[in-house]
Amino acid sequence: MTIIQAGQSRSFSVDALDDLSAMKSDPSTLVFLGTQAGASYQQWLQAESSQHGDLTLILIELDLECLGQYTGESQGLEGSKVLGFARYLIGQKPTALVELVRQPGSCEQAIAKARDCFETLGLKIAICADRPGRIVDRLIRPYLNAALRRLDEGLASAKDLDATLRMGLGYPHGPIALLDQMGLADHAKRSSHLAQALGDVDFIPARRAQVALEREKQSDVSKTQS
Repeated sequence: MTIIQAGQSRSFSVDALDDLSAMKSDPSTLVFLGTQAGASYQQWLQAESSQHGDLTLILIELDLECLGQYTGESQGLEGSKVLGFARYLIGQKPTALVELVRQPGSCEQAIAKARDCFETLGLKIAICADRPGRIVDRLIRPYLNAALRRLDEGLASAKDLDATLRMGLGYPHGPIALLDQMGLADHAKRSSHLAQALGDVDFIPARRAQVALEREKQSDVSKTQS
């Protein structure tokens, strides 16, 4: 396995990269990590296209964007041995969940190999279509926005909202407590990105999240000026 790092990885810490490196005995897998992983793949493809045929799996780390942004799309038939992946985080803490992103014509052998690679590291895999935000963010962001709006409306206190979801539905965390772990400002950024990408009003960040984001921006400006 060859790892090309382009910026800081959201999925793997520096220490965790040792786990990936332990699988270097497989020279037919190439992994692009970091905030610029997709752009790095495109640059590699232009410079090293002749080596593409020797590989059986190429993985590109994603954030909220689509894999097709880097691989291209063609009449709903796109797909190859290039797959995307994103490890789900709660705040800055990576969870065991990895969303593996496939396109309509993705190679089944590559998907099976990617699953094996991540499961070897003790991670859990969910296969998802190439859509903005994928599974978790598409499901949870409207839910969190709704909870914040109910809090603004005075439906119940934050404590009672959380307790109701935990005791009534068996959720391990209520929405407000979960947002405390994730960070309101980060929620606002991610939800806003999806609102723009999908045109769905349910993703528009709730007021409290927008306020938190503005406070973060003001703090960043103050730090720059000091």
